[in-house]
Amino acid sequence: MGGVILRNVEGLKVDIHNPETYVFIDIKENAYIYTERIEGYGGLPVGTNGKGLLLLSGGIDSPVAGFLMAKRGVEISGIHFHSYPFTSQRAEDKVKKLAEILSIYTGKIKLYGINILEIQKELNAKCPEDEMTILSRRFMMRIAEKIALDNDIDALITGESLGQVASQTIQGLSVTNAAVDIPILRPLIGLDKVEIIEVAKEIETYETSILPYDDCCTLFLPKHPVTKPKLADIEKSEEAIDVEKLIEKAIANVEVYNIR
Repeated sequence: MGGVILRNVEGLKVDIHNPETYVFIDIKENAYIYTERIEGYGGLPVGTNGKGLLLLSGGIDSPVAGFLMAKRGVEISGIHFHSYPFTSQRAEDKVKKLAEILSIYTGKIKLYGINILEIQKELNAKCPEDEMTILSRRFMMRIAEKIALDNDIDALITGESLGQVASQTIQGLSVTNAAVDIPILRPLIGLDKVEIIEVAKEIETYETSILPYDDCCTLFLPKHPVTKPKLADIEKSEEAIDVEKLIEKAIANVEVYNIR
């Protein structure tokens, strides 16, 4: 083939070590001839590394986490927590849009919507204010675990990055982990915000993520959240509420969307 090209195109010569142009030829049922290769994202085929349930908020981080785990062959479903009517319908639409963009890379996504307003009201009324964030997070994990186990999903996926916010300290993550038995995958754990934003822009979720609609994480947000929670203290606070009943009630009203 090199000889054919050389004989039929004027002005060419062969330079094995420093060519100006590569000509690629793939021979299958037909021959495909091209001079440019466009690098893809790489990774593993979807589903070859099990299933993951992504805790999908309206923020920048969680869509990036879902993308990175899909790249490693994990089949992605999503779960979104909201506090409607305290949070708006536009906030819900924003999350669905993020799932739609993410599905370009992951394939279809089954998205579970859970209203945790009653849980947040109960926590706000009966538990220490500074523990509100970590207690809410533990409820989200428990609910996500039940959804995952009921749907043969192997792990949870979050967009947590170490030290990024008050609940994402080592102590906070440890207390969160203790709420469930299922593995929690955190692909962003060692990335800073600038690195995460770069990926978000690359996969085109960033502009949707920064739309200014409140999510449930900003509701009842304590002024001074605990940053180094102790598991014994958190479990003691949870004794004031009926954890299982609140979880069952939230799951009973789950909404399911098929995003593609």
